[in-house]
Amino acid sequence: MGALSSINSERISNFTKKYGIVIALFLMIVVISILRPNFLMPRNLFNVLMQSSIFGIMALGVTVIIISGGIDLSLGSTLALAGIIGASFGQTVDASNRILPFLPQMPLIVPIIVTLLIGSLCGGTSGMLIAKRGLPPFIATLGMMTILRGFTLIYSRGRPVSDLLPSYAIFGDRLFDVVPVPVIVYAIAIIVTYIILNHTSLGLNAYAIGANVNAAAVNGVNIKKSLVLIYAYGGLLCGLAALVFAGRVGSVHPGAATGFELTAIAATIIGGTSTAGGVGKVSGAVIGALVLGVLNNGMTLLDVDAYWQSVVQGLIIIVAVTIDMRKNAKKS
Repeated sequence: MGALSSINSERISNFTKKYGIVIALFLMIVVISILRPNFLMPRNLFNVLMQSSIFGIMALGVTVIIISGGIDLSLGSTLALAGIIGASFGQTVDASNRILPFLPQMPLIVPIIVTLLIGSLCGGTSGMLIAKRGLPPFIATLGMMTILRGFTLIYSRGRPVSDLLPSYAIFGDRLFDVVPVPVIVYAIAIIVTYIILNHTSLGLNAYAIGANVNAAAVNGVNIKKSLVLIYAYGGLLCGLAALVFAGRVGSVHPGAATGFELTAIAATIIGGTSTAGGVGKVSGAVIGALVLGVLNNGMTLLDVDAYWQSVVQGLIIIVAVTIDMRKNAKKS
């Protein structure tokens, strides 16, 4: 009887470890729905997904980075710089504060390409500092965070870039007046990231580097090239998030996305990506982003003060990291 009880306890423990975050998300939805029945209205649920889309896209990129044993604190600044420069190529000819007055009015594809390229370049630069200069990821990306934000202010002269092409609004629109385009963009990013992590050499290299960088090198993994590409991909997704941001807001200001990197990292960690590296899933990052999205939306519906919302989010991050540290301690 004691052996059977022990087996059942172990099964429950393993089930909780594997699906604990999903159970927590389900319980949050149930409690909020009881307190505020309008939470389950389709329009509000789409709002949750839309609000989660920007930091959710960023969370996908930082998931790959953290799996490789790194971190990126420059995500928000990358979004801002990529968004500002891309938007400057997408202003109308009669814009009141035109950054590039010598350019003719460009088709939407131009700012899209520019935004994604700038995001990739910013991320790749962080990767080069880490891989080729040997800087710790925390220090390299902290420095990049400040540098990129400074360049954003210099380029924009401290002013928002507005009067964007009407076609920019597609990134904040609703398909058939129902499904938000940001959610569709987010879904595409999820699929692409899943394929990269599970079906490409870059994904396998990320897991190998995060698990044991020395063993990965011995097994022929090109550490430097892989890290540059991993961080460049994180930057690319920041560029994609910048397009969604610009489409939703209608402009990009120099202070855009301040603190977004912390929310993206929080979503990743809450979803089970280990800060020690080598462990993490795309599904975890998506669920983590949903947890934060549902939590923020629920607290707003319950009229919880915005300052207290930040406190709750911070507590959740601490709890998630504590659980992760205990798991790693048991493994070691």
